Amino acid sequence: MAEEIRAEMVANVWKVVAAAGDTVAEGDTLVILESMKMEIPVIAEADGVVQQLAVSEGDVVQDGDLIAVIG
Repeated sequence: MAEEIRAEMVANVWKVVAAAGDTVAEGDTLVILESMKMEIPVIAEADGVVQQLAVSEGDVVQDGDLIAVIG
């Protein structure tokens, strides 16, 4: 079953670390967000393959926006 990773705050996408098709382990960093001069890593919550990466560097995400899907 696919797991959706969603933003927990309004932030800028500072760096995209993973790409669609990458195999990730629980705890791996997918994306790094920046908010109020702080870097916030978005991590995989389960092992799997990144099926979709819904953000690009420079994007602004809102609370609840889709960041990635891991299957």
